[in-house]
Amino acid sequence: MEVHDLKVYYMTAAGAARAVDGVSLVITRGEIVGIVGESGCGKSTLAAGILRLVRPPCYVKGGRVLFDGVDLMSLGHEEIRKMRLKRFSWIPQGSMNSLNPIKRIRDQIRDGILAHEESSHTDVSKRIRELIEMVGLPPETAMMYPHELSGGMRQRAVIAIALCLQPQFVVADEPTTALDVVVQRAVLQFITGIKDDFGSSVMLITHDMAVTAETCDRLAVMYAGKLVEVGRVEDVFKEPLHPYTKALIEATPSLLGKRKLRMLSGFPPSLVNPMPGCRFRERCPEYNCQKCGDEEPSLHEVGSNRMVACHLWWGK
Repeated sequence: MEVHDLKVYYMTAAGAARAVDGVSLVITRGEIVGIVGESGCGKSTLAAGILRLVRPPCYVKGGRVLFDGVDLMSLGHEEIRKMRLKRFSWIPQGSMNSLNPIKRIRDQIRDGILAHEESSHTDVSKRIRELIEMVGLPPETAMMYPHELSGGMRQRAVIAIALCLQPQFVVADEPTTALDVVVQRAVLQFITGIKDDFGSSVMLITHDMAVTAETCDRLAVMYAGKLVEVGRVEDVFKEPLHPYTKALIEATPSLLGKRKLRMLSGFPPSLVNPMPGCRFRERCPEYNCQKCGDEEPSLHEVGSNRMVACHLWWGK
């Protein structure tokens, strides 16, 4: 999945809010890439733009998204519909709102399969049983309605639907929100296993830096609609290059208790009329460069699989 200069805006009364403002990113086959940042930084909008799931007042302003060499932005509605679930899929954040409350789990999985394949009743029933077992649910779950399941069970049911056709690319949008730590760990282990079982690529959207450290191969940090740092997880945690990445890591509790928890002050800037220069500069604890106020930093490669958008880094 190759994303080139993608721009996704929301039309508001005050003007266009640049939720995703020129993002470029490549996710290779069998790789898990974590997208992190504060609420409102554009993580979910980026994923929706990539998969062509935006609806008014949201719209794609520009850019290209290449999936196995095919530009998804150039496809018609029916062409993109045929690819969803079969070639790429979405594990949404709110499992209760994503499931049909008046349909059994079995029927919801069947709908996804039959929308793309012609299969016999026996084949579909067998696949449903395998999917239910694969996500760690008891067999009787297939005959239950969403309201009869716990939050963790609903999330696993959503994962079963998303994987029913073994897609090559999966977006997991905060899949562990509101789950207890035991269920959260089980869900994350299963998402990690997706690339091993299916060879799929995964874009994992989360607020939790600890989750990315345990689950992801690479990390992409978003702030105010832009990527500010991209790199291997171990490199980013060992030596964060962007001040915002440092702030996110320092705001993560440590089980060792050897460092003080720090809170990032201030608020993200308006995306309707973004400030000139670096969008993070008013909150940046290291801000001391005139260039930060005059020129917007672009994402530059600074080493093997390492990129950062920061004027201060170049002065070090």
